[in-house]
Amino acid sequence: MPTIKCREIKFSDIQAILFDKNGTLEDSEAYLRSLGQRGARMIDAQIPGIGEPLLMAFGINSDKLDPAGLIAVASRRETEVAAAAYIAETGRGWFESLKIARQALEEAEQYIDRTPSPLFVGSLEVLKSLSAAGLKLGILSAATTQDVSKFVTHHQLGNYLQLEMGVDEGPSKPDPVLFLQACQILGVDPGKTLMVGDSVGDMQMARNAQAAGCIGITWIGNSGNVQGADVVINQLDEIQVMEF
Repeated sequence: MPTIKCREIKFSDIQAILFDKNGTLEDSEAYLRSLGQRGARMIDAQIPGIGEPLLMAFGINSDKLDPAGLIAVASRRETEVAAAAYIAETGRGWFESLKIARQALEEAEQYIDRTPSPLFVGSLEVLKSLSAAGLKLGILSAATTQDVSKFVTHHQLGNYLQLEMGVDEGPSKPDPVLFLQACQILGVDPGKTLMVGDSVGDMQMARNAQAAGCIGITWIGNSGNVQGADVVINQLDEIQVMEF
């Protein structure tokens, strides 16, 4: 089985590599920022004064998105629940608050470009080389499974991936059960599987599942976003196959 090298770290006898989607393979900052801004405006139109606090909660500051912020790393369900909590503070009932949050985010999606965001430079080439080395590859994302599949189809990644897994109902990152489920579907040993992601949640999930290793990627050079990683890289092409 291949040995994977990232900078000075080597991971031996690797069977599979799981990748996060948003912020790892997909340059989704513009889309997520637009979604959060429009969703906050829609909620603010119904409940004046809540828009700015919501933007802060989402991790949006002017035209910048915090890669460790809520809307960048949480599942859709978690984002809805967090927004609903802010709405509930205004005195509305919980179910009404949840309905307002869900409808606002759903409607916001209708007003922005739903075309999957571009791949980060070099992502396709890395997936091709790892697949050619005989590794099983998959996406394990906090986005919905539908969004993951749409992303894979749009960028024609299906020939290189054996798993397209998102979070719909049930646990989300950093629950290790997600990593374990992904490995079970792929038919690989978690202890011989690497996780590549851009958030602390990715690192915690893989570490608690006793993965072979955690590779943190930070395209903006902030290693604090991937605390707990065994190695931190700034480009995906730093993941190299050493031997067969």
